[in-house]
Amino acid sequence: MSTNATATAQGHRHHLIAVIVLVPVLAAPALWAFAWPAARLAPRDLPLGVAGPATAVTQMERQLAAHEGAFEIHRYADEAAARDAIENRTVYGAVVVTAQGPELLTASAASPVVAQLLQQAVTEQAARSGGSGAQVRTVDVVPSAANDPRGAAFGASLLPLALAGVAAGAVVTLLGLRGVRAAGALLAAGALVGVVAAALAHSWLGVLTGDWWAEAAALGLTTLAVSGAVAGLAALLGTAGIGLGGLTVVLPGNPFSGASSAPRLLPHPVGTIGQWLPPGAGASLLRSVSFFDGAAALGPALTLTWWAALGLGAVLLGSALRRRTEDGNSEPMTAAAEREPALLT
Repeated sequence: MSTNATATAQGHRHHLIAVIVLVPVLAAPALWAFAWPAARLAPRDLPLGVAGPATAVTQMERQLAAHEGAFEIHRYADEAAARDAIENRTVYGAVVVTAQGPELLTASAASPVVAQLLQQAVTEQAARSGGSGAQVRTVDVVPSAANDPRGAAFGASLLPLALAGVAAGAVVTLLGLRGVRAAGALLAAGALVGVVAAALAHSWLGVLTGDWWAEAAALGLTTLAVSGAVAGLAALLGTAGIGLGGLTVVLPGNPFSGASSAPRLLPHPVGTIGQWLPPGAGASLLRSVSFFDGAAALGPALTLTWWAALGLGAVLLGSALRRRTEDGNSEPMTAAAEREPALLT
């Protein structure tokens, strides 16, 4: 066997070993990011209201405090105030102490998982306090869409948006669009995705129930935040920025979003990190505009706006830097070309 053939065979062997080693190295963090938070779902400082007579409320607070670190208790004067807090997304639910026993107010639109968890916890607490016959009346103050009672379709809607944003940022980069053209293409793509997604999720599937245009804007802004981040990183770092931006959004952005559960059910600090990334902020914004008349929408809207603005700014900056570099490289060549006739005379 010739030396070249031997070298080629060794190169192929090294490539095979690299692939075999690289696959589990990539699979391990992906499995961790998606499976670990889902396997550790539990209430962590979950905002929960308590309303009713002062003595009974104090006792209920003491009972709920037994779940150490699970609930962040907010006290309200009466049931009406507790309902307002739920509708304003201040708390996920509330326990109202009445003469007939505890009444649980939930909001499955905020998270069906949390609503079920609260019902189970309060029922168990009432059973320990009042015997096996204790009953807890549950009222869903802000219910999920009738076509999506478990929130499965809502939770599944964020990954396609993230992928659409990654694809838009990658296509703009690979087509060689720069500066204002690239920014305009990203804005147009985000708007189109928002309209199409609202048409599918609201008009066809019926899993969103709020103002149609507000939902389209939330969906479009989420897509723009992702696509801007991907294209912006690519403009500054080259094509490697596409991979970096895509990995950041899909992993950990998607599993840390809490879209299928709730940020306060994820391990610390995963829930907080997820709300700083476009998928988590997009899920919170979409919940607010679709089910809560825009309550608590400002925070996630600002987060997405910052992502979009920074991404588009990076696209424009990267284009300007590249243009300056190209102009700098062309000046010596022009000067040399101008000197050539003088050297020949």
